[in-house]
Amino acid sequence: MDLENQQRVKDAAEKYGPENVVVLLGGAEAESSGLACETVTVGDPTFAGPLAGVSLGLSCYHVVEPEIKAQIDPAVYEEQVSMMEMVMDVDSIVAEVKQYREAGCKFLS
Repeated sequence: MDLENQQRVKDAAEKYGPENVVVLLGGAEAESSGLACETVTVGDPTFAGPLAGVSLGLSCYHVVEPEIKAQIDPAVYEEQVSMMEMVMDVDSIVAEVKQYREAGCKFLS
């Protein structure tokens, strides 16, 4: 997650409260999606951006996760996501994001 997006997420969490912000990822690789999820839950692990050492504890999901996919109009999902979904390792992405999301919840408890 680039520094500009980190600042946008931080600003949104401060403005609306972290309980009212959900981060929806769309990266094509598990590792980068996991890193982005880690950044918005427990802080930037590279200690390079606005979220370095900042544990926002935000809810974070990937667009291909079943609970998110189920909330999107099927026609819109088909048009916007399905082509990429065919070439992505969906299971790895879902597992990676879930791991960081759950670890972030434990860390913040």
